[in-house]
Amino acid sequence: MEINVNFLDNLRVEAKFDDFSVIADQPIRYKGDGSAPGPFDYFLASSALCAAYFVRVYCLARDIPTENIRLSQNNIVDPENRYKQIFKIQVELPESISDKDREGILRSIDRCTVKKVVQTGPTFEIEAVESLGADAQALLMTLPADGSQTFIEGKDLPLEQTIANMTAILQDLGMKIEIASWRNIVPHVWSLHLRDAASPLCFTNGKGSTKESALCSALGEFIERLNSNFFYNDQFFGEDIANSEFVHYPNEKWFKPGPSDKLPEGILDAHCLALYNPDDELRGSHLIDTNSGNRERGIVALPFVRQSDAEVVYFPSNLIENLFLSNGMSAGNTLVEAQVQCLSEIFERAVKKEIINSEITLPDVPRQVLEKYPNILQGIDALEAQGFPVLVKDASMGGEFPVMCVTLMNPRTGGVFASFGAHPSFEVALERSLTELLQGRSFEGLNDVPLPTFNSMAVTEPNNSVEHFVDSTGVVSWRFFSSSADYDFCEWDFSGTTEEEAARLFGILSAMGKEVYVAVRNDLGAPACRILVPGYSEVYPVEDLIWDNTNKALDFREDILNLHTLNDEQLASLGERLEDSQVDEQTDIITLIGIEFDENTVWGQLTMLELKLLINLALQEHEQALERVESFLQFNDNTVERGLFYQAVRAVLEVLLDDTYELDDYLFNFKRMFGEQVMEAVVGSVEGTTRFYGLTPTNMQLEGLDKHLRLIESYKKLHAARAARNS
Repeated sequence: MEINVNFLDNLRVEAKFDDFSVIADQPIRYKGDGSAPGPFDYFLASSALCAAYFVRVYCLARDIPTENIRLSQNNIVDPENRYKQIFKIQVELPESISDKDREGILRSIDRCTVKKVVQTGPTFEIEAVESLGADAQALLMTLPADGSQTFIEGKDLPLEQTIANMTAILQDLGMKIEIASWRNIVPHVWSLHLRDAASPLCFTNGKGSTKESALCSALGEFIERLNSNFFYNDQFFGEDIANSEFVHYPNEKWFKPGPSDKLPEGILDAHCLALYNPDDELRGSHLIDTNSGNRERGIVALPFVRQSDAEVVYFPSNLIENLFLSNGMSAGNTLVEAQVQCLSEIFERAVKKEIINSEITLPDVPRQVLEKYPNILQGIDALEAQGFPVLVKDASMGGEFPVMCVTLMNPRTGGVFASFGAHPSFEVALERSLTELLQGRSFEGLNDVPLPTFNSMAVTEPNNSVEHFVDSTGVVSWRFFSSSADYDFCEWDFSGTTEEEAARLFGILSAMGKEVYVAVRNDLGAPACRILVPGYSEVYPVEDLIWDNTNKALDFREDILNLHTLNDEQLASLGERLEDSQVDEQTDIITLIGIEFDENTVWGQLTMLELKLLINLALQEHEQALERVESFLQFNDNTVERGLFYQAVRAVLEVLLDDTYELDDYLFNFKRMFGEQVMEAVVGSVEGTTRFYGLTPTNMQLEGLDKHLRLIESYKKLHAARAARNS
């Protein structure tokens, strides 16, 4: 994690990382102001807090209340060497906790990350540099000095060369990449979380049987998502990019909607129009992209090559963003390698969706087959030894598709987690199923998986498919676990040269009667592609283009960002549009308008409900405000401070709306209950002299929204690279 430090007044310093800021000072006796803890105080507190976190996780997993658990840490300093210290952590446990759980809680503290890092002994490297933003590779793994090379199935170059090539691309873009975490909880299963140090919203997760293959996976995914603009999928690019020569790619085309908002000629083809506009309800305005929000410019569309006849078809960027998410994108050492990866993922997700929605029972992979892959079997056996039964299933549907499945059962919680993997090689598909299962997860994280069900509606509900796509934590049918399989086991094999594998995967789709559309993206210096298979590879239902399109942001974004400058008429108009939109009131404003607010601010936790409530208060609509305050307090998962503010608002509104009460009679005790400052804000909000309490003013230039501005700066690096390559 990159931590940037600012020098403040006197001896105060500020550490900034992610969305957080920590101030440190020195005691007055050391010439400081004593305004904040010292750096070493934070270090001491970190181990106590980390220990408490592991206690909390242990107890939550077992429904053990923590109200009466107390934890304390003391550091005992050696009088002859102040750098030699004993950290003594003590836990006070109530008598109701069993001996088994007492031992478990102590073991959980022993797993504290801070403790383990200190015990291992970190290495400090101190150096002066010309630029802190340079050297993108410095925070990654050290490559072997002996020049050794590691080849694995599915990669056309050695892992070491792949890492070097991809890192060079990121460095040329000016992106400093850091590894936030590694995981290796069972043998031969590695995963990591990798991100842009300057814009942590740009992140990927990698997985593999070794550290090197996991790093390749993460870097490849990072570059594929840069190539496809996925990191910026639903976000506003800002007015500068929205009005630049191109918004997404130099080869994009813009189309003006026709008369009566009809779809313009030139976008999509007959095959796609039959799928996406079967009832002639889709309009041009549905396809304006939310990234630029530029209605005047029209519909931005991207070229894809139809594989059946090599014709170019233009797909609206908005349609891709709304329906496909990250499905069907990949980067590789070669274009065909990227295509194999891309198509494998499309099959993995489509087959998984069919198996889960249709409640298909898959055949087990025989033990003697698993024994051919000892490294994979060692990881599976390690999970079993930890008390997690594992089912290894052939998901090829009788040898038709190159897909495997590894399913974990958690007897502690009753939950199950079905992980799928795909590749022309049986072994690689099986390995991917296992590494996907544990990607970024600890053993505690396996306690969060959902319970299976016999309720078919819960399994087939569209959002369940989305949950399975996002992180594989959707619901699975109990029928999946029947011993009577719907297919016989098939030890399939679609492998060959990379070119042969790509041809076979394209051939499967062709035999199914599917049209395939491919866009090749080489503008960042790495072979990458995006593949769309309409009617097969979508993640969200087609109806979302009309009923839940992300470009609904365009109806509200400008007014919400300019909220503090709207007059009453404009504010009333915004309130009416919000009310008529039928958007769920628990939808957060980040999602609604595609702006990344700091989640630790009021903006970052603002929902449709609270925004409507604040508008009611600003317009002196007290009865509507009281109704919404009641809803807010009933469903509030906001901060304690915000909840208390609205408790006070409710009390004041109830007084004002009852002719038998006088507010002055209650203010003294209201102030004692809620505090002078809060009551000043509450009374001002109710009287209309304070508007939008807690929301700092911003505008369409996104002033003060550092988190989103960092994201835009990240995108501008891609934009500049594409412009330079096209010039």
